[in-house]
Amino acid sequence: MANLIVHGGTPLSGRIVPSANKNAVLPILCSTLLSREPIQLLGIPEITDVRKIVEIFRSLGSQVSVDYTTGVLDVHHKDTQFDPQRHHLPEEMRSSVMLVPPLLARFGVARIENDVQGCTLGVREIDPHVEVMERFGCTVERRREALIIRAEGGLKANHHWLDYASVTTTENFVLCAALASGTSTLMNAASEPHVQEFCTFMAMLGAQIEGIGTSKLTVHGVGALKGGEFRFAEDFHEAVTFMALGAITGGSITVKNSAPEQFPLIDRTFAKFGVQVIHENGWSRAVVDGPLKVREPFTKNILQKIEAAPWPYLPVDLLPIFVALGVRAEGSVMYWNKVYEGAMGWTSELSKFGAHAFMADPHRIITFGGKTLTPAEVESPYIIRVAIALLMLAASIPGRSTIKNATPVRRAHPKFAENIRMLGAQIEWVEGD
Repeated sequence: MANLIVHGGTPLSGRIVPSANKNAVLPILCSTLLSREPIQLLGIPEITDVRKIVEIFRSLGSQVSVDYTTGVLDVHHKDTQFDPQRHHLPEEMRSSVMLVPPLLARFGVARIENDVQGCTLGVREIDPHVEVMERFGCTVERRREALIIRAEGGLKANHHWLDYASVTTTENFVLCAALASGTSTLMNAASEPHVQEFCTFMAMLGAQIEGIGTSKLTVHGVGALKGGEFRFAEDFHEAVTFMALGAITGGSITVKNSAPEQFPLIDRTFAKFGVQVIHENGWSRAVVDGPLKVREPFTKNILQKIEAAPWPYLPVDLLPIFVALGVRAEGSVMYWNKVYEGAMGWTSELSKFGAHAFMADPHRIITFGGKTLTPAEVESPYIIRVAIALLMLAASIPGRSTIKNATPVRRAHPKFAENIRMLGAQIEWVEGD
């Protein structure tokens, strides 16, 4: 684990281009395994999960070359081999579950490690993924160390209705359906921007997908997928993060944003803290006139509220960013995470800065903002956006703060410290114990 040392109190300003969205990059990278043709990805970020998938591909015999300086990755899976006894997918990277459908499609067998996990957001079950694979005709064998999944006779088209609009489960359904025989339909599909980007990539390879961006996806199976070249879009999570960093430090950061049509609800959420977002000519910036202040609801005797849930709600991954703004802003806000029960238990770290936040239940917290904050040493849980929210607060407070165990930032944001250093931040990585 590595720590971030932050010397705060400097307004951050400037222009920056966000990196690609980790949640689009990883499923797209996994999906390349479905094709036997050369594929080139442009704008690949240098993050830990990408490196791990590249290592997996190489261990399977795939040809992979990557230049993180230029952001170009070339992959060719023509000689790939898989042995479930010898090849193990990494347990510490939850996105490895998206390698399972391509392995089933190509080799008829795959495995899921028993302890596959990602950020510590609470219980993240694999049952929906297993259910999807069973719907495609797979058999599942439970062993002590892993689940062995077999698709004898190939994947078979089906119609499925998800219990919950899960991003990864939706992507796994599409990965299974792309080469399955017949037409498959998924109801209650996730529709986040990164799911849409993933489906657009799959369509570029030749997958026949209808309903992209909606809650119903129809996939007509094809015999094979082709290769091609694909450029990643900017990560809207990172765009929001940079704009919020400018707002919380009293500066102004302008970010490249080619999809402002995805931002109306995000813009309105910023407005609840007195922050106006302006979109012009492919760029976006957050503007604050004076100190942050929570907008009072018109309804008397209720708290301002921010609810986060599957798209088109406010994304749950962005909730910690707005918690940081709420701690700084004068007024009170209730935050409701409708997805994860383990994502809000970091209020004790906020109190080390002198903030007042109350955890009402596993899904909801209330911030009582506008308190005098002081530098502190805080410890981040293994949640990407929480580490960044703590960094945001530290950057807004004059003096030296330490964010311990801030390594999750590197899972999603390449050169994050270097980027905000260019915007005026005094920040450095220090390896922990």
